[in-house]
Amino acid sequence: MTPDKIAVTLAGLAAIAFVAWFFWMKTSKGLRAAVVSSGHQEAMILVKGGYTPNVILVEHGRPVRLNFRRDETASCSEMVLLPDFNKSAQLPPGETVAVEFIPDKPGEYEFACQMGMLRGRLIVE
Repeated sequence: MTPDKIAVTLAGLAAIAFVAWFFWMKTSKGLRAAVVSSGHQEAMILVKGGYTPNVILVEHGRPVRLNFRRDETASCSEMVLLPDFNKSAQLPPGETVAVEFIPDKPGEYEFACQMGMLRGRLIVE
C-alpha cells in the first residue's frame, strides 16, 4: 500500500470510531429534575431530533412530571413511551405535554418514541 492509501484508510477508521462513540457510547451525566412547589420533581424535555436532555435524574417515591415539548413534525416523535411506568403520551407539534408518575424503586428506566429511534433515560436514585 502506498502512504496516501494508508493515510486515507486510517482517517476512515478514525471517523468510523468517532461516529460509533458519539452515537452509541457517549454518556451524559443528566439533568436533575427540579422540585416545584407542588412537590413534583419536574423537568422540561425538548423533542427535536432527539430528547434534550436525554438523561433525567429523580428520587424514588416522589411524584415526577416530565414536560415534553415537540418542536418538529417528524412522525417518529409523535408519541413518547415510558413502558416501565405504563405511560405514554401523544406529542402534538408546538405543544407541551406533561407525563406524571411515581417511580417506586431505584434504577434506570428508558423512555422512547414509538419506533425506538429517539431514546432517553430516567435515572431513579
